[in-house]
Amino acid sequence: LLTSNLYCPFSSHINEYVDILEEYALEWVMRFNLLNNKSSYKHFCKSNFFLLAASAYPNCDLEELKIGNDWLSWVFIWDDQCDMSEFKKQPEALKLFQQRFMEILKGSEPTREDIPINHALADLRQRTRERTSEKWFNYFLYCFEQYCHGCVEEAAIRAQGIVPDIDTYMRCRRFSVGGYLFLTVSEFCNNYMLSDVLRNNEIVKKIEVITIDILAWCNDVFSASREMDSGDVHNLVLVLHYLQQLPLNKAINHAADMHNEKVKALIDLEASIPSFGEELDVELAKYISIMHSWISGNLNWYSLTGRYETIEKLDLVNCEVHFQLSNKQISPFHLGA
Repeated sequence: LLTSNLYCPFSSHINEYVDILEEYALEWVMRFNLLNNKSSYKHFCKSNFFLLAASAYPNCDLEELKIGNDWLSWVFIWDDQCDMSEFKKQPEALKLFQQRFMEILKGSEPTREDIPINHALADLRQRTRERTSEKWFNYFLYCFEQYCHGCVEEAAIRAQGIVPDIDTYMRCRRFSVGGYLFLTVSEFCNNYMLSDVLRNNEIVKKIEVITIDILAWCNDVFSASREMDSGDVHNLVLVLHYLQQLPLNKAINHAADMHNEKVKALIDLEASIPSFGEELDVELAKYISIMHSWISGNLNWYSLTGRYETIEKLDLVNCEVHFQLSNKQISPFHLGA
C-alpha cells in the first residue's frame, strides 16, 4: 500500500460525530443540487469526504464539524470542475466564476441566475459568518482568494501545454491545494484564531508552508495515475516524471521520499521553536496540533476513499458558458438554478 511508504508520526483520531456527519454530508450537497447525475452522485459517495473532515477536525463540536465538512465538499466539487472538465485550460472562464464567488462571500445574495454551487456558497457564508469574528472572516476571504488565484495560475499553465518547473509547480500548488484555506477553516472548527504576532512570525509561516507541502505531496502520490490519465501535470510525481525523465514508479517513490523528508524537517523545526511566553506558547502548541491532525487525517483518508480509483469527465452543474478566448472577449453566462 502506498500509505505504508509515507511517513507520519502523528496519531490519527476520528471525530465522535462521524456517523451523524455521514448522513448529513450527502443531504447538504443534494439539497443544493450539486450532484445532478448518477455519475457525480457515485463519485461523491465513494470519495467519503466526511471521513476526511472527521479526521482533520477530530475535536470540534457537531455544528462546526458540519460547516468544516461542507467547505471540504464545496471545494472538492469545484476542484473537479477545474481539473476534470474543459475549464482546466480556461483561466479567463475560471476568473469569471471566481469573481462571482468573491461577490457572494462578501455578501451578495444569489439570484435565480446563479448556478447551484453559488447558492451552496451563500449558505456556507451565512453559517460561517454567524459563528466567527469579522477579523477571522476577512482573513478567510484572503485565503479563499489566494486559492482561486492558484487555480487560475494552474489553468494558465495548462493552456500553454507546458510542464512547470519545480519552483513554479510548488508556488502554484501551495495555493491551489487549499492548504492555507483549510488551516484557516481548522481555526474556525476549533473555535480558535491565531494571534497576529504568531501569524506574522517567520518560523510559524515556515511551519505552515512545510505542512502545506506535506498535504499537497501526499495528495500527489495518490492522485498521480488519475491526473496522468486526465492529461494534467500539476502534480509532483508528474513533474518529476517528465522533467527528470523518471519512470512513473520511480517518480512516485521519489515524491514519497520528498514527502518523508518534509515531515522530518517539520519535526526538526518544531523542536527548535523558541519560547514566545507562556500564553503564546500554549496558543502555538494548539495550532501545531491542528496542523498535525490535518497531516495524519489526510493520509488516513486515502486508505478510506475511492476518489482516486477512476477518472470521470465532469460537466459543470447546470451551466453553459460561451466565450472566445482568442480575442479575450467573454460573453455573459447562461446560468440555470
